[in-house]
Amino acid sequence: MKNESFIRANWRITLLTERLVRLEYDPRRRFTDACSLIVVNRDFPDVTAEITEQDGVVAIKTAAAEVWLNTAKDPMDNFCPAEVEADGGGLNRGLKCSLNRWAKVIAVRLAGKQNIWTWGESLHNLGGTVRTLDKADGAVRMDDGLFSREGIGILRDDSCLRPDAQSFWPRPSGTEDMYLFLYGKDFVGGLRDFYRLSGATPLLPAFALGNWWSRYWRYSQAEYLALIERFKRENLPFSVAVIDMDWHLTDVPDGGNGWTGFSWNRELFPDPAGFLRRLHAAGLKTALNLHPAAGVQPFEDEYQAFKVAMAGSAIPTAVAGGKEGGTSTSGTETASGTGTIPFDFTDPKFRRAYFDTLLAPLEADGTDFWWIDWQQGENSKIPGLDPLWLLNCYHFAHAARQSLPRLILSRYAGPGSHRYPIGFSGDTVVSWASLAFQPYFTATAANIGYGWWSHDIGGHMNGIRDDELACRWLQFGVFSPINRLHSTCNRFAGKEPWNYSIEVRTIMGNFLRLRAKLLPYLHSMNYRSHLDGIPIVRPLYHAWPEEEAAYHYPNEYQFGSEMLVAPVTTKMNALLRLAETEAWLPERMFFDFFTGVRYRGGRRVKLHRPLAEIPVLVPAGGIVPLEGDSLTIRLYPGADGEFTLYEDDECGADGDSANPRKTCIQLKWGEHSVEVNFGLGRIKSFEKGFELHFMRTKIETITLTLKNANTLQLEPLYEAATQTTRVLLPAVEDVNCLHLNFTVSQNLPGTGAEQREFIEPLLEKILNYAQIDFDFKERIFHRLQANGFTVCPDLAEVADEVQVGVSKAAREISGLLTDVINELL
Repeated sequence: MKNESFIRANWRITLLTERLVRLEYDPRRRFTDACSLIVVNRDFPDVTAEITEQDGVVAIKTAAAEVWLNTAKDPMDNFCPAEVEADGGGLNRGLKCSLNRWAKVIAVRLAGKQNIWTWGESLHNLGGTVRTLDKADGAVRMDDGLFSREGIGILRDDSCLRPDAQSFWPRPSGTEDMYLFLYGKDFVGGLRDFYRLSGATPLLPAFALGNWWSRYWRYSQAEYLALIERFKRENLPFSVAVIDMDWHLTDVPDGGNGWTGFSWNRELFPDPAGFLRRLHAAGLKTALNLHPAAGVQPFEDEYQAFKVAMAGSAIPTAVAGGKEGGTSTSGTETASGTGTIPFDFTDPKFRRAYFDTLLAPLEADGTDFWWIDWQQGENSKIPGLDPLWLLNCYHFAHAARQSLPRLILSRYAGPGSHRYPIGFSGDTVVSWASLAFQPYFTATAANIGYGWWSHDIGGHMNGIRDDELACRWLQFGVFSPINRLHSTCNRFAGKEPWNYSIEVRTIMGNFLRLRAKLLPYLHSMNYRSHLDGIPIVRPLYHAWPEEEAAYHYPNEYQFGSEMLVAPVTTKMNALLRLAETEAWLPERMFFDFFTGVRYRGGRRVKLHRPLAEIPVLVPAGGIVPLEGDSLTIRLYPGADGEFTLYEDDECGADGDSANPRKTCIQLKWGEHSVEVNFGLGRIKSFEKGFELHFMRTKIETITLTLKNANTLQLEPLYEAATQTTRVLLPAVEDVNCLHLNFTVSQNLPGTGAEQREFIEPLLEKILNYAQIDFDFKERIFHRLQANGFTVCPDLAEVADEVQVGVSKAAREISGLLTDVINELL
C-alpha cells in the first residue's frame, strides 16, 4: 500500500515507512494533516505492507515489524495480541494463545523477534535530553529519546498544530497523536527518518565552531576591548564574543525590571556601533543576551516606537512591581498609555514590533545573533504553546530573513528544537560531578536529534577553585559541539587562562589553539550533520549497535566520523600525577591523537593521562584535516579510509551555503595510495598547497601523478620522535584529482618492535611523574628495561633492593605499569 492514511473507528493509521507508524486517536474523528511544532513533513516514499482486520483489530505487517491496533479500545485501555498467551510479563511473553484474547490497545513485534511489546509496558529507553541543567550538581533525569534497548520508541506529539507560519491551534482534549519508531538497533536510520519527519538540523556558520568567550560580568567597552586585545597578544583564538546582560540598562526606575532590557547602557558602552565594529575587526562575531520576559518598559529607547508599531490593538499592561515575566496584567490600555507592555509572543503584532523596533536598531549597530535566556516556564495564552518554542522559532526565522548568521543561543524546548540551534544547557554548579555528567548528556541528546549543545565550560556558579577541574572541563569543551567558556558574576570565577597556574594556563592555551586548528574537521562534521543527519557527538552504540559493551560506557563518545573521545572527568592520582578513565575500543586498531601511541581494539582498557592530555583515539584509516599555516591532512595507517572535506562557498559564511566546495580524500592503505578528488570549486585551503602527515609511518618514496599522466617525485620528511612522515604538496592549477603512490620502508603499526619504542619513553615519563623515592624509580626502570618493557617487575623485590617498604604507593605504581603495558601490547 501507499503511505496513505486509513481510518478505523476513532483511529487513523498512517504508514510513513516500514518502521515508522503514525497512530492518531480522536473520538470526534476530526483528524488533521497540519504540521505541528514537532512534525513538519509527512511526505515519505510508499510503503509495502500487509493489512488484515478481525473483530476490530487491525494487524499491519511490514518487512520490519508487526503492529496490532485494537480500534475498539480507548488508548488508555489494555489489550494483548491474539496469538500471544500471557505466560510471562513484559517482552517475555510466549506465543501460545487463541485469536480472541485482547487486553491492550497497541502491540508491536519487530521482525525476527519472538517478544511482543504491548502498550503500557515499560521500555528501557536510551534517553534523550532535557530543557536545562540550571543548578545541576551532577546528573539529572533525562527525558525519553526515540530509541530503547527493546528497539521500540514512541514519540508522542501533543504540541500545538501549526497550519501556517503565524497560526497555532491547541490540540483537542482527549486525543492522541503518536509515532512508533520501530528501528531496532538501526539508530542511524531512525534518526534519518526523524529528521525527515521533523526537519533537518541547520548548517551552523563556521565561526560558531571556534572558541566562545562568555562571562556574566559588568564589563565596560574599554575593559572588554582590552580583554580581546590581551587574548590576541597571548595567541588565544576566539571567534565569538557573548555580551551578558549588563550591555543593557539594569539600574532601572522603581517598579521596573532590570533583568529585561533592550537599550544600551551608554555609561558602560558609550559607542555601541564602534564597539561592535572593533570586535568584528578582531575577527569576533557578537551575541547580546536577552531576558525578554518582563516585556517592554517605559524607560526603553524604543518604547514609543514599539507603541506606534502596536497601535490599533489593545495593549495589556503589567502590574507595577509585578513578578518577573510580565505575565500579570491590570487590564488594557491603548497605544497612548505609559505602562509596561507585557511580553506576549503569541501575538503576531507584538512579534513584529519586537523584531522591527527593539532588535533592529541593535542589529544595525552590529549585533550578529542573540542569546535568549527564557526561564519563565512553558505556558502562554495558547494552551500547549511554549513561549520558549516561539522565541526560538521566530528568532531563527528572523535571522534568515535579515541575512544574519543563522543561529541563536537558547534553551531546549522539546523534540523538534534541533531546527533552532544552538542550545545552552544552563547554569551548572562548578563541580567534578557536573563535568562527569556532561559527556553522557551531550552524546545522549543525539537520541532525540539534538546535536548542538553548548555548556558553560568550566561550570557557572558555586563550587570551589580547582585548577585541575577547570583544565579538564576545557579539554572536554574542545572536544564537544560548542566550546563556550562562561562563568557567573564573581570576580574570582573568570575563565581567563592567565588566572590559573602556569601549568594549567599553558595547557588551556594549547587546547584553545587546538580547537581553532580543528575547524576544517569540525565544519565538515557540521555539513555531515546537516546533510546526512549524523550529529557530531553521539553514543558509541550508534556506530556499534550490536556490541553490548557500546551501551555501557556512557562517557565515551564518537566525535565526528574519525575520533573516539573518553574525557577525563575525575581527579588525577596525586601520587602518580595521572588520571585514569575506562574505555571500550571496537574491533580495530586505534592511535592516540596526541602521542601517536597505538592501541589494539576489541577490548576494554584503562587509559591513563597526564594533565596535558585526554584520551582521543583515531582509528586505522582515519583522516583528520587540521588548519595551520597550510592545510594539514593526517593519515592514520593500517586500513582504508575516506573523508569528505567541506568548505563554504562565497555566500556561506553565515550558515547558508547552498553550493559548498567539497574534496574527497581517500586513503587506500592496501594499495599504498592516496587520492584527493576536488569537486566543483577548489577548496581555498588547497590553493597554496597542503601537507600530508602519514602518522606512525615511515615513507620511503612518494610520487604525485597529475591528470595528464605527468609525475612528480615528492620528498618525504620523516620525524623519528613521532614516527610521522610529512609530505608537502605544491599548489597545482587546473587539476581535479591528485593521485599519490607511496612505498613504506617501515610498516610501523604491524610490528611489536615499533610499539616498544613508544612504550619505553612512556613508562619513563610515568615514573618521572610519580612522587616516590628516586632510587626506587631507577631500579624499577632498569627491571623494566631488562624485561624488554613488556612485563612489570615484582616491585616487592625492587623495594627490598633499595630498602624501601612496599607501600600503597608501590602497589599503585605496579598496577599502573601493568595496566599501561597491557594497554599498548
